[in-house]
Amino acid sequence: MTTLAILGAGAGLGLATARKFGEAGFGVGLVARRQDKLDGLVRELAGEGVTATGVAADARDPEGTAAALDRIADRLGPVDALLFSPLPSLGWIKPVTETSPEDLRASLELSVVGAVAAVNAVLPGMRRRGHGTVLFTTGGGAIAPQAALASSGITYAAEVAYARMLHETVAADGVHVAHTAVVGALGAGLKHEPAKVADVLWRQHRDRGAFQAVVD
Repeated sequence: MTTLAILGAGAGLGLATARKFGEAGFGVGLVARRQDKLDGLVRELAGEGVTATGVAADARDPEGTAAALDRIADRLGPVDALLFSPLPSLGWIKPVTETSPEDLRASLELSVVGAVAAVNAVLPGMRRRGHGTVLFTTGGGAIAPQAALASSGITYAAEVAYARMLHETVAADGVHVAHTAVVGALGAGLKHEPAKVADVLWRQHRDRGAFQAVVD
């Protein structure tokens, strides 16, 4: 079975992406902090004919993230596609002059250290097999940072720099890396419907084109 793992899975974009890839025959592994929420998503997907499993882990915990991805591979098969899309805490996002070292440390642990841990857990297998996809999503601060939302702008810039360097390094091994910046509110009834963004992620996986897509 072809396997997609989603880090930061939830009832919005994570669920929509699981559906989109599941329709194409992927098994889906979901990772988030709360097992009860993951169990609910797995039941919902199963009712729609999508094979899914959920493993609780905090993306700020590198060892826990790696262990969760290993469990997904044990249950569904090697991870062929990874979506890294955890949401930062709103408590960390403050004006630049009010942002503390602790705010920034927590944000970087999630979006940068967490990204590296997740990628390191699945990339060696992708490179050995000669194919794979790594997808990153961020808010619009990645391309247009705002002083009122300082930690997200700083952190997303670092995350995208990592993703771009990864893209330049592993493309020759058959691994496609892509970043999607979603500018504005994402959610049912908001500016961006999760299913529409999931369509963009699917095209990035399928078409293996440009590194960056902007949904505005």
